Amino acid sequence: MVILGLFFLLLGLVIGIPVPFAFLLTAMYFLLTGDYEPTFMVPYAVKNLSNTVIFCIPLFILAGKLMERGNIADKLIGLVEESVGRVKGGLGIVATVSCAVFGSVTGSAAATLTCIGSIMIPRLEKAGYPRGHSTALLANSAVLGMLIPPSGIMILYSWMGGQSVLASFLATVIPGIALTSLFSLINCFLLRKDPNIVVPVIPEADRTAAHKILRLKKASPALMMPVIILGGIYSGIMTPTEAAAVAVVYAIPVGMFIYRGLTLKGIKETLIDSGMATGTIMIMMFGCSVLARMFVEEDLPGAILQLLYSISTNKYVILLMLNLFMIILGMLVDDTSAVLLATPIMIPIITEIGVSPVQFAAIVAVNSGMGNITPPCAPLLYLAGAVAKCPINETLRVTCYLLFFGWLPILILVTYFPAFSMWLPGLVLGIR
Repeated sequence: MVILGLFFLLLGLVIGIPVPFAFLLTAMYFLLTGDYEPTFMVPYAVKNLSNTVIFCIPLFILAGKLMERGNIADKLIGLVEESVGRVKGGLGIVATVSCAVFGSVTGSAAATLTCIGSIMIPRLEKAGYPRGHSTALLANSAVLGMLIPPSGIMILYSWMGGQSVLASFLATVIPGIALTSLFSLINCFLLRKDPNIVVPVIPEADRTAAHKILRLKKASPALMMPVIILGGIYSGIMTPTEAAAVAVVYAIPVGMFIYRGLTLKGIKETLIDSGMATGTIMIMMFGCSVLARMFVEEDLPGAILQLLYSISTNKYVILLMLNLFMIILGMLVDDTSAVLLATPIMIPIITEIGVSPVQFAAIVAVNSGMGNITPPCAPLLYLAGAVAKCPINETLRVTCYLLFFGWLPILILVTYFPAFSMWLPGLVLGIR
């Protein structure tokens, strides 16, 4: 019965049934065909949703939308451009780093792409960047917010897997920074012989220390936002939920009174948009919580582990098969669905073979990011095409470079070299 239910769920997601309804319909299938009592399963899911960790998801969604409307992201871009935007391929590095910084605060790849993309695409086009190159680079870079905390995906993983949110955040920091660096290098390598790239000439007045200090002063309110949030989380002063609340409180006055991009009407529209996005996620999480409980009751993780053991008992071969499963899952469904579906199934399996759930957080994050830009689904690649008005076929060449020389090396490192993702959790929290 459980295999049939899982098949119906994947089929529903693939044919385009809205994700929350796909989860709820599958849960209803189990309730109607199995020996489960709604009076037990529904309160269980409601109790799970009462976890305080979940409160930071709507708050980070709101913070990201306030940053977008309040011109805060534009100031962050200007500061990065001041540092690396004056070399060949430098504007591509600006786009990549800006996505990483903005995504680290919002935790939303889609918000990062729409905000940074709308600002950077015209600049990149003016500088002679091929539109397909710019679109692919932004689509891949927007995913960096899943790896550089606070990440909404890692919050969901921690909630579903019963893990420490801070430990999951720390596990993805080094992979996220490494991936940002690789994207920047690949971007420069691909453009090294392109004669159309315009390298900005810096006016003499802009080279002075006084000018640089002035630019830093103007951008400092925007720069302080990630410093306060990430510093508060990593220092232990704030929980992720408290940091999300601080992000919202900080973004409103900065967007309204310093950068003057946010109005009362804009705040109202932002609250409505954030409420709609939050409602969708919460319905999905409710259905997935019921499903996760049913999967455990049916011992689906045990069945999958026995299947894997029938193929090989080697830990590294099993990890390879789990990665292939998650990559295929990520190609078919969005990142949130993939994490909510895979986490309760995979955690018992990786624990059984001796892999730390904290290390597995990094594996899940990298796989989820790859899935967002890997066809046939590739939701962020299609969204980037819509934002940049660029056909998808023009983005495939650069996307392949980023996949094979960026994503795959990082996936291999987080999977087979535990210290790559576990060093920071071990240093800060003493986790081994």
